[in-house]
Amino acid sequence: MFRTRHAPTFRFSPKRALLLAGMIALAACGAEDEPAPVVETTYTPVAFDALPGWNVDAMAEALPAWRQSCGRLARLADDRQIGPADANVAGTAGDWRPVCGAIVSLGDADHDGLRALIETELVPLRVVGAEDDPGLFTGYYEPIIEAARARDGDYVEPIYALPDDHVFVRLEAFDPSFKGRSIVGRVEDGRLIPYRKRGEIEAGAISEHAEPLFWARDILDVFILQVQGSGVVALPDGSRTRISFAGHNGHNYGSVGRELIARGELDAGRAGWEDIRAWLEANPEIMRETLAMNPRFIFFREIDGDGPTGAAGVTLTAERSMAVDPEHIPLNVPVWLDAEHPDGDTRLQRLMLAQDTGNAIRGTVRGDFYWGTGREALDKAGRMKSRGAYYILVPRGAVPTG
Repeated sequence: MFRTRHAPTFRFSPKRALLLAGMIALAACGAEDEPAPVVETTYTPVAFDALPGWNVDAMAEALPAWRQSCGRLARLADDRQIGPADANVAGTAGDWRPVCGAIVSLGDADHDGLRALIETELVPLRVVGAEDDPGLFTGYYEPIIEAARARDGDYVEPIYALPDDHVFVRLEAFDPSFKGRSIVGRVEDGRLIPYRKRGEIEAGAISEHAEPLFWARDILDVFILQVQGSGVVALPDGSRTRISFAGHNGHNYGSVGRELIARGELDAGRAGWEDIRAWLEANPEIMRETLAMNPRFIFFREIDGDGPTGAAGVTLTAERSMAVDPEHIPLNVPVWLDAEHPDGDTRLQRLMLAQDTGNAIRGTVRGDFYWGTGREALDKAGRMKSRGAYYILVPRGAVPTG
């Protein structure tokens, strides 16, 4: 067993803040926050027969997703480390070349062949955080939203492209110790300050800086589109197009459902999206005010493709792609999942690919299961709040011995 330590959320230490102070103003970026609690993450090698359901999954269904991830790894230099900078748990891009080369030749339904290849080339690592952390797996999906390219009639809710005053800063350019970190803001009087929150944006604060890509009928459809991060736009002429994440406003996700539970408006067991939507529709006079409790706002771009694009740079595959916390789980690597099914009568025990991230997906054993597009996917995603565990599968030669 080997360990690495991660802080679950990023904080600027006073020392690092001083290093950047001469270059940019990090107003309200957290330099004054208390240090985040340190979580010890362990990656423990286990036998394949320890993986629940290992011999049952029709795992070749994950091949399309895995081949896409292999395509991303193929673009990297051989010595490029895969995964968290301070936890060398998945080796380098070069370590993945043999297994990626082998899966290309497998048939699309060769479940046994893929299983044998994995058992030969890879090792499962059980990922565990705090001892009392049972693991949490939620679900997400790709919504279908009715919208038009021009504001007209019922189409009055903007779906914004990235604003021209939006500034995205990779902090590594100023201090190498900030590798992989970034902040978002806008420039005012020569200073970089935090970007507008949801309430300000919806009140028209960026109307001179952002061009609407589309105009939707329903503010709640736009809200869920932002929560999910991508979607299908159904146009008035019957055609469809896809939009995907282009950027965010730099603020963390706030749960409207959790807030309504705290207020006593919803019961903890009845706070899925349909319950939240029904409450909001029943209280239209405070709908926008309530939605603003989530200060995070997403901007979009129109894309071509057969599905949404995840943070790993690949098209997501329904029921085989998962969002993870990249502080603990390397992107574009296979993951064995064992979690409760939202239907309650079985378990999700299957091969997945870590291909996405999410602002609310934070923690050692934390995942977001991608269910696909449309109403059926919404039904499962909206009901999924499952306990479980996962294992990353890594090349044998990459497993640390210390």
